[in-house]
Amino acid sequence: MKKIEISKLTQQEKEAMGIPPEATATGPWSVWTCGPSAFPWHYDETEKAYFYEGRVKVLTDHNEVEIHAGDFAVFPAGLDCRWEVFEKVKKVYKFE
Repeated sequence: MKKIEISKLTQQEKEAMGIPPEATATGPWSVWTCGPSAFPWHYDETEKAYFYEGRVKVLTDHNEVEIHAGDFAVFPAGLDCRWEVFEKVKKVYKFE
């Protein structure tokens, strides 16, 4: 079963990963924003993302998770899911 991992990072962890202090594209990190909406999604690669703004629910065949501003999420390769964006999302992300 492919599982989405959600965590809170310390400032040291964010710095060690190179996550920018605000949502700007830097190094391997790209920026993504999205207003309230709902859509299916598939991850071909593992995505790591840090959320600066927003509130979303991501539903899979096995569970659902809520993601909020300040959360760090890892979406595994091969995951099929549905995003429900309740509040505008602003995040940085990279694929591995």
